[in-house]
Amino acid sequence: TLLMTEKEETMDVSDSHDSAPSAKKNGRTSLLDSGEDFEVLDEEDIDDEPPPLEDAGGGKGKNTDESEKTNADTDPDPLGPVEEWLDVLGNDQLKKKVLEAGEGRDSRPQKGQNVKINLKTYLKDGTLVEEQPDLSFTLGDGDVFQALDLTVQLMEMGEKALIQTDAKYAYGARGSLEPEVPPNAELSLEVELLEATDAPDLELLTPAEKIALASRKRERGNVQYQRGDYTFAVNSYSIALQITESSSKVDISPEEENELIDVKVKCLNNMAASQLKLDHYDAALKSCVSALAHQPDNIKALFRMGKVLALQGEYTEAIQTLRKALKLEPSNKTIHAELSKLVKKNSEQRGAEQAMYKKMLGNPASSSSSSTQKHRAKSSWV
Repeated sequence: TLLMTEKEETMDVSDSHDSAPSAKKNGRTSLLDSGEDFEVLDEEDIDDEPPPLEDAGGGKGKNTDESEKTNADTDPDPLGPVEEWLDVLGNDQLKKKVLEAGEGRDSRPQKGQNVKINLKTYLKDGTLVEEQPDLSFTLGDGDVFQALDLTVQLMEMGEKALIQTDAKYAYGARGSLEPEVPPNAELSLEVELLEATDAPDLELLTPAEKIALASRKRERGNVQYQRGDYTFAVNSYSIALQITESSSKVDISPEEENELIDVKVKCLNNMAASQLKLDHYDAALKSCVSALAHQPDNIKALFRMGKVLALQGEYTEAIQTLRKALKLEPSNKTIHAELSKLVKKNSEQRGAEQAMYKKMLGNPASSSSSSTQKHRAKSSWV
């Protein structure tokens, strides 16, 4: 049976570790590892998302003749020229410095390509957090945290670079258990760009490869959801959906087709959860409808659809939807609680509406009754 706690929301989660999908797994399963339960970690508000790379400032700091003269006069041996550091976003929170030059600007990787890097992650005090040789990911897909996704795009093939990043573009306010990173930790990254290759043609992937790739993107979305990065989670789920929906030039068996649909429905359910967190109710409803088109008795999709309809004020339809979910899973306490809450709210709303209508109409029933009483009073005096 599926179990939902009253406090928590439904998610299909396979991997709660806050690391890139390509990183080594440690065998530990999350609370939600089965993908068939309803629990998810409590969420908190997150910082505003950073500006996209296209809109970012590329300033390299002060570089006027006067400042150079001042430095020369006051400090004959400065720590290093300011222009060595590239302020990637123009806010001094994500900086890049070339340690060894690469093969030129034309060798820079493009968004959508699969890249391979050597990565060493350090805390600000120099503690080595993690070493990941031959780490592979798709550039721009959100497979890794933002600091890497943004800066690797600016690296040349063969280049070695040092990246300094604020926690906002790494593991955030929550930090990470695997690798072990404390909350709000600034990081230093040593990165070497090894190769960049075009992503495979989805039409030529075997069904098994397609299922594996879509599942990896979905798992990354789950990590982002649990961190409260709901916009990035929606992006990861969208990429996973595109993979599941892509046409294929390879034969697919009925079993593989069902497995692909199952991955698709999980993505749609989790996308709806993220859209709910962002108050995008119309989009969340659309995701639920799409999931139910494939699996009409999917309890998670029905439950979430009921919540969306309730938030939109469609109480009657929401109650019907939740009753259908409860009929499929009579022992589910969370659906029971949500349905009871909704029935009570609907009853209160109807009571308030009736009172308002009576007030608007001047309560004709009581008026006629009082006039009858007055008439009787007068006749008794005749």
